Amino acid sequence: MGVEPLIAAVLSGDAQAVGVLLDAGADPDTADEHGTPALCLAVDTFELPVVEALMGSARLDRAGADGRTPLLRAIDNGACNITDALVGHGARLWIKDAEGRDALALARYWHETGVVPELRRRSGRPGPVGRRTVRCESGATCEELSLGGLTARTGHTAILTSLEQRYGITVPFDELLSRAVAEPDVNHEVWWETTYALQQRHDPAVWDAAAALHDRPMPLERYFAAEVLRTINLFDESDDSPFDGRLVELFLPWVAREPDPRVTWSLTAGLADAQDPRAQGPLSELTRHFDSKVRQWAVGGLHRAVEAESPQALEAVVERTGDEDAAVRRAACMALASAPPDTTGVSDVLAACLDDPDETVRVEAAARLAMRDDPRGDEILRGLDATGDTDEGSPYSWLLHDVSRYRGLRDADT
Repeated sequence: MGVEPLIAAVLSGDAQAVGVLLDAGADPDTADEHGTPALCLAVDTFELPVVEALMGSARLDRAGADGRTPLLRAIDNGACNITDALVGHGARLWIKDAEGRDALALARYWHETGVVPELRRRSGRPGPVGRRTVRCESGATCEELSLGGLTARTGHTAILTSLEQRYGITVPFDELLSRAVAEPDVNHEVWWETTYALQQRHDPAVWDAAAALHDRPMPLERYFAAEVLRTINLFDESDDSPFDGRLVELFLPWVAREPDPRVTWSLTAGLADAQDPRAQGPLSELTRHFDSKVRQWAVGGLHRAVEAESPQALEAVVERTGDEDAAVRRAACMALASAPPDTTGVSDVLAACLDDPDETVRVEAAARLAMRDDPRGDEILRGLDATGDTDEGSPYSWLLHDVSRYRGLRDADT
C-alpha cells in the first residue's frame, strides 16, 4: 500500500503541494501507517510553511501514537517559530506528555537539561553530535543538532521565555539577561525573545536596569542593554514619545566610544529609529564605519534627513551607493528614494546604480526610478516579468507591488 499523497507531500516539505491537496479535498487529519497525524509529521520536518498550510484545517491538538500533540512535538524539537505559530493559532498549553509535563514544563525541562545531554540520553549514543546553523523566516538563527537519528534545535530557552509570558510569569531582569548572554550568537532566537519580553512589561524599571548596563565590560551585556532600550523606544505607542530623547542622549556618547561592532549595530539601529534630529550628524558619520551592518543601518536611518533635503545626509547616502557591500548599496538606493522629486542629481545617481554588479541593487534602483516617473530602469523591471521574478514568493514581489500600486494611483489621477 502506497503512502497517502498528503503524507508524502508533508514529508517532502512541499507546502505548495500540501495546499493543493487540501484544496482538492484531502483530509487534513490523515495519519501515516504508525498513526501519526499529518500535522505532527509536519512539525517534525521543521518546515513552518507546511505547518501553516495544515493548521488552518487540521485538529491542532490531535496527538500521535506517542501521545504528543503537535505543540509538544514542536517544543521537544526546539522549533521556536513553529511553537509560536501553533500557540498563536490556539493550540492548548495545558495538555501533558507521557511524563506529565505541559508545554511550559517541557520547555523548562529542555532549558535546564540542555540539548546535547538530552539527545545523548534519548539516543543512548555517546558519539559526536552533528551541528548546523539554521535561519528561520524572521532572520533569527539557532543550531540544529543531530545524534543517533534524533534531531533537535536549540530554541528551547527562547520557547520557555515566550511561554512564560503566556502563563503570566514575570521572570527577573537578571535571569533574562543571563539567558541571552549564555548564547554568543546575537542573532539567535533567544536574544529576541528575552529583549521582547522585557519591552512588553512597559515598566520604567526595565529602562533603568538596561541603561545601567551601558558601561559593563562584557560586550554581550552591553548589546543586551542596547537591544532592550531600542525596542522599548521602537515599540512605544505613546503620543509624546517619552523615550526618544532619552535614548538619543544615552546612545550618542555611547556609540562614539563603543569598540564592539555588534553593540554598535544595535546603537545605530536605535538612532536610526529615533525621531530626534540630533541623531542625523552621528548617523552620517556612521555611514563610514568599518562594519558593513553598521553602515547599512546608518544609511537607512538617514531617510528622513534625505527627505528634508539635508546636504550632509544626502552626501553621505550618495557616497554609499559606491560601498563595497551590496546590502549597503541597496540601502542607499532606498534612502535616496525619500528625496523630493525635484532634488538635483538623485535620479542620475539611481540610474548609475542600474549597472551595479549585484542584481538586488539594480532592481532596487530600477524600482525607485519608476516611482520617480523615470523610465531608465524599466528594462530591468520588464526582464523580471519575463523570468517570473515578479511572482509571489519572489524577493522582489513586494517592491514590484509598490511600483504597480504607485503607477496605478498616478494613472488614476491623470
